[in-house]
Amino acid sequence: MVAHTRQDVANVPIRQRLIAAAVLAAALAVPAFADEAGPKVADFKLSNGLELVVIPDHRAPVVTHMIWYKVGSADEVAGHSGLAHFLEHLMFKGTAKHPTGAFSQVVAHMGGQENAFTTDDYTGYFQRVPSADLKTVMAFEADRMTGLQLTDAVVLPEREVILEEQNQRIGNNPRAKLSEQIEAALYLNSPYGRPVIGWRHEMEQLTRDDAIGFYRRFYGPNNAVVVIAGDVTPDEALAYAKDTYGKVAPRASIPPRQRPQEPKPIAARRLTMADPRVELPVLQRDYLVPSFHTAKPGQSEALQVLAHILGTGSNSRLYQALVMKEKLAVAAGAWYEASALDDSKFGVYGSPRDGVSLPQLESATDAVIEDVIAHGITTDELERAKTRLIADAVYAHDNQASMARWYGSALTTGATVADVEKWPDRIRKVTAAEVQDAARAWLEKTRSVTGYLIKDTHKAERRS
Repeated sequence: MVAHTRQDVANVPIRQRLIAAAVLAAALAVPAFADEAGPKVADFKLSNGLELVVIPDHRAPVVTHMIWYKVGSADEVAGHSGLAHFLEHLMFKGTAKHPTGAFSQVVAHMGGQENAFTTDDYTGYFQRVPSADLKTVMAFEADRMTGLQLTDAVVLPEREVILEEQNQRIGNNPRAKLSEQIEAALYLNSPYGRPVIGWRHEMEQLTRDDAIGFYRRFYGPNNAVVVIAGDVTPDEALAYAKDTYGKVAPRASIPPRQRPQEPKPIAARRLTMADPRVELPVLQRDYLVPSFHTAKPGQSEALQVLAHILGTGSNSRLYQALVMKEKLAVAAGAWYEASALDDSKFGVYGSPRDGVSLPQLESATDAVIEDVIAHGITTDELERAKTRLIADAVYAHDNQASMARWYGSALTTGATVADVEKWPDRIRKVTAAEVQDAARAWLEKTRSVTGYLIKDTHKAERRS
């Protein structure tokens, strides 16, 4: 389905994952504008359990309409990995009222855009259309919320599509394969350890019955959040929602989201992956850390500030030390994924210059981290990081899709609208001592998996 580019955050190269992490980390950052200069966000709950969030923005006669289901790859039954993503594809296959392709044709005729994405914790579908057409796309989404019709004639060819997608995104991408292996090693018990797109041998066995069973279990108004950003008033959006989504009966079968949790980490883990296609070696380390949902008050915000100081941009500690001063690396950075229902990840990465080994780069990376743990950060670093984090959220307010994504990702991973609105104040309260404490508590080797990506010269030699 070329018209629907899929975004599987856990299974993309590190550069794209860093972008995704930045968006997710900012998921709780929206209100820097909403409270101080922007429109007020409205939050409603329909009688059938559906939550509706409306972010008015009347600068242009367009709206971004997104529906988020509180289900992702971490909610799959063991042995059926990739099912959430597979169903995302199949949701475009039509209903009794609207056959395959009808929804997409209508959106295209409007001059609109549509897409969908799957992650560990949620699955989302969205359209960007003229505001006059908002109710039309809401009616289409309400129809396929429970009216999806599937046959083997459409399911089996789409299974080949996701297998080819896995081949393109993971099988032919050494960097993505490294990330996949690191996550599998990091999560010993949590379903976060399996790829969003799935393990290929399990994807090959997915059936129509698997998809329909998953759909009937998780897709319903009482497991969904609709976020609308754009040229509509809250009262208008609520009336449209009642006339469309409000007519859909709730699902009685939706289970609580109780997943296996990680045991206390007791051993640092390491892995090396060799591939003949590797041109630039990579050091990547992921730490198991709290998400916003699992953290104690202030911990997640301190991790966000820590990630910014350690590895965001050319002024960061890692970049300055490894790239600029010691000239050991051509790239270095850090990231933190705040939005997750269960414990999440904090990562550092780098690629060495010619003549520098990965162990040398790892040792230098450790030295930077140890310096923060031992001596903390400066007042200037703290204030610059907090100012930049809040400013980025303010500037990003100009993008409707970003606004809708921020709220959707937060509300499907255990946060509330109030949590989103108070994010800037919580960032402002972060202290240098809290950042140092976060580094000391969470950047322990026993909480991590360190991965090396190297070129496999043996295979190249055998081919020659």
